[in-house]
Amino acid sequence: QVQLVESGGGLVQAGGSLRLSCAASGLTFSDYGMGWFRQAPGKEREFVAYIHWSGVITTNADSVKGRFSISRDNAKNTLHLQMNSLKPEDTAVYYCAAGRSIRDRTRPTGYDYWGQGTQVTVSS
Repeated sequence: QVQLVESGGGLVQAGGSLRLSCAASGLTFSDYGMGWFRQAPGKEREFVAYIHWSGVITTNADSVKGRFSISRDNAKNTLHLQMNSLKPEDTAVYYCAAGRSIRDRTRPTGYDYWGQGTQVTVSS
């Protein structure tokens, strides 16, 4: 079965950095567009970043532009999210997601598979 497993979350001070990873199995990774979403307590799941199966096209939410960078390694079936200049408002559970025919890359409904999430906490 398809599995997406996130790692790399943790506690960091404001201004610090973290690198999240998502290991994919059970699917042909290079056939899927990949996204990162996050969800803070009491809030809806929010789009963070997207990367096309080729790795050529990426999209970032306005709230993370210039600070976060999404990348993928199709040979290793791995997705990454480099997060720099972290702010307390970035605190959330971060999820990776895979979608094969994504109409709207910014909406959770466009994705077929989800990981279990990894907690990121940014202290002020």
